[in-house]
Amino acid sequence: MIYRTGSYKAFTIVNYILLGVISVTCILPIIHVLAVSFSGKEAAGANLVALWPIDFTFDAYAETIDNRNFSNALQTSFLRTLIGTAFSMLLTTMIAYPLSKEDSELKGRKWYVWLFIFAMLFNGGLVPTYILISKVGLMNSMWALVLPVAINSFNLILMMNFFRTSVPRALEEAALIDGAGYYRILFKIYIPIAMPAIAAISLFTMVFHWNSWFDGLIYMSDLEKYPLATFLQTIVVQQDFSRLSVDSESLKNMSQRSVKAAQIFIGALPILLVYPFLQRFFVKGIVLGSVKE
Repeated sequence: MIYRTGSYKAFTIVNYILLGVISVTCILPIIHVLAVSFSGKEAAGANLVALWPIDFTFDAYAETIDNRNFSNALQTSFLRTLIGTAFSMLLTTMIAYPLSKEDSELKGRKWYVWLFIFAMLFNGGLVPTYILISKVGLMNSMWALVLPVAINSFNLILMMNFFRTSVPRALEEAALIDGAGYYRILFKIYIPIAMPAIAAISLFTMVFHWNSWFDGLIYMSDLEKYPLATFLQTIVVQQDFSRLSVDSESLKNMSQRSVKAAQIFIGALPILLVYPFLQRFFVKGIVLGSVKE
């Protein structure tokens, strides 16, 4: 009966209106960037474009695709996201599995858990981390972007709680009786059951790696190895237009603003395409590990 009351209906209407306003607020900047990327030089340069292209043209995208610096940055980001997500999820699941056991099964379990919690609250700082990366010879390599953030304590705790609350212990006990080892139990039982949580945490990790720009700026001295987020930061924030690599002849027909908008939209496109496929796991993967049935 509560769903038929006037107050509940009013609450629902206000919720829909509020969520609609928030959705429009999030979508409008993307539409504006897309419109600028398809607009001609005069309209884009004079900041006349709102939500619809003026003097429609594909020149900015053609120039972006031919831009070697942009292509290298895009390739580096794809590689970083793929390696970083796979490596992080492998380590996260392999660490969360033993930590999900009872104290009697893993001696010192609480100390290990508190160690990761401490690492989540406190870190070594920027300068010590930079010195460490430099001393171990990871500068200017893909591993400098992957290894320092391979383990996220928050994601680890989510996965550990999911294993503890959502995977029946009877399955593991039956597998042990049948002679299965712990690695087989992890990869054949725990991981298939935990796919919703793995999908949600993978989405967190993918978005982090794709959008991270600061580590590329400090760990990469070779401009050709910049990830895409770092490359875009240099041309959008630092206004370093030399890396746009647009020849003088092309600049006569297009605006630097259109080229930047095209590169920004292409940079955001992969996450926009991946999210709808993982969105159905997003809330489910977090909620399932929160309540013990």
